[in-house]
Amino acid sequence: MAYVPGVALLAALAVGCSAGADGNANGTDSKAGTPTVTPAPPGKYLTLPAPCRAVPRSTLKDLLPGAAELPGDQQDKVFRGSAAVTYDTDRKVGCNWKADGPNATRSLSIDLERVVSYDPAVSDDDRADTVYAKKEKAAGLSSSATPGPPDEKDKKDEKGEVSEGSGKAKDPADGDADADATDSADPSPSGSDNASSGESTGGTPGSSSSPEEALPSRILDNLGDAAFLQDLPKKAGSTAQHHTVSVVFRTSNVVVTVRYAEQPALVTQVPDGKELQEKAQALARKLAETLSE
Repeated sequence: MAYVPGVALLAALAVGCSAGADGNANGTDSKAGTPTVTPAPPGKYLTLPAPCRAVPRSTLKDLLPGAAELPGDQQDKVFRGSAAVTYDTDRKVGCNWKADGPNATRSLSIDLERVVSYDPAVSDDDRADTVYAKKEKAAGLSSSATPGPPDEKDKKDEKGEVSEGSGKAKDPADGDADADATDSADPSPSGSDNASSGESTGGTPGSSSSPEEALPSRILDNLGDAAFLQDLPKKAGSTAQHHTVSVVFRTSNVVVTVRYAEQPALVTQVPDGKELQEKAQALARKLAETLSE
């Protein structure tokens, strides 16, 4: 007679375990209800090239004409370049070159950054696009800006009149600082406010009265996934005719910056901004092709 209750007890335990299993299957277990997150795809690039060997010697001879006139050992030193200081060559590298010529000093630098996203929901490419967008905005440009003529506020500012809410008159010589503060609110037709294009004259925008106006900073097409050019001639009131052109582009999860500059030997000489832009763009396209190989 004592055997029957034992059987009943075992049956009851079996029913309880079954019910518990069913409860987990129905989502009572918090682990069972946790959604599965699909990691975002990684970027195309897992490493970076050696920066000081990324530019062919033939290209360096064209970009640094003064080096061709140097003795053999000095010439080799110039073309070897100087690697930028970095603590993680898998993530960021760079190289600098400089050559003094009889008429001018030319300098070149390249920087390559491989962007990695540590958020599984954000891809490396998307993270790199954010890094690139910050550089584009800092240059006073926006690929999403809608072109249009300057409004009345811009015209007043150019004449040194009081801007809305500024409380003071604008000094035309301070165009660089003011343009940085107003770029996001008042984009220019080509994305080339005073800060980015280096405009220092009072000429009519779009005219050919100065190299600064004829060669504005701008968004570039057909270079990587996104690209822009920033043209920085001498600033107003400066005696030096130093002229720098930067080309920044993104390809997948790598952001590349090319800087090319000229400093004439005489203050009366003016660098050829068009030549600097063309050569900087040509090098940027070569680097984009090298990365794609």
